Amino acid sequence: MKQPFTVDFTGQTVFVTGASRGIGYGVALAFAKAGATLHILSQGEDIHEAARRIAHQTDQSVTGWTCDITDSSRVDEIFAEVGPLDVFIANAGLEAVTPITDHSTEAEQRFRRVTDINVIGTYLTTRAAVPLMGKGGRIIITASIWGSTAVPELSAYVASKHANIGFMRTIAKELGPQGIRVNAVCPGWVLTGPALNTLKEMARERNVSQDVIKEEISAGQSLPGVQTAADVALSYLYLASPLAANITGQTLNADRGAVQG
Repeated sequence: MKQPFTVDFTGQTVFVTGASRGIGYGVALAFAKAGATLHILSQGEDIHEAARRIAHQTDQSVTGWTCDITDSSRVDEIFAEVGPLDVFIANAGLEAVTPITDHSTEAEQRFRRVTDINVIGTYLTTRAAVPLMGKGGRIIITASIWGSTAVPELSAYVASKHANIGFMRTIAKELGPQGIRVNAVCPGWVLTGPALNTLKEMARERNVSQDVIKEEISAGQSLPGVQTAADVALSYLYLASPLAANITGQTLNADRGAVQG
């Protein structure tokens, strides 16, 4: 009987930001299961419990770091302690509802915070990771299908994900001569805490149940159902593997066919 296909990252070091839960946690766990040594980062102290859980499940070395990725000094301090990296996953992000009709101070603060984390934070952490990589290094940025399309009332998030894709394409050209590949995964709807919060807010705004929103999401996809973080993690393993050795500057939609083309 043929053995199932596997991707082996034994002997490689992988750093994942925003990894205490959601997509980041799923990606980190997938790399650890594939044999990687891990560094994971999040703003909250729960990152240390996430590191313990992953290490317990996989018997791999997992180091947790606490950091607000908009703090350039703290980012640089952490990466100075990490050592050589093979793969960097810029996953940390914030999703929040920011209707253009909301003129409140709170709405403006949400818009700024989403932009600071998703754009500036991605830049700062990626900038810190690059010097730790040699030829063969791989950078993967978590963008979104909304980085090539849009959805109402999420202007800050959508704009930031468009920015992530532009940033990825630019540094792919810069780092290509060094042998470093840079790509982005663009997830569609994934059953994570932030996505469920957005779903709840959308349902409240429209005065419908969350099930109605879920049904609409599923109906808009070629494949029905809503994916999990473990499903999406497979796209990151692929882009970081030798199977994608000739792929750089590209976006990979992991969205069950929600966006085509």
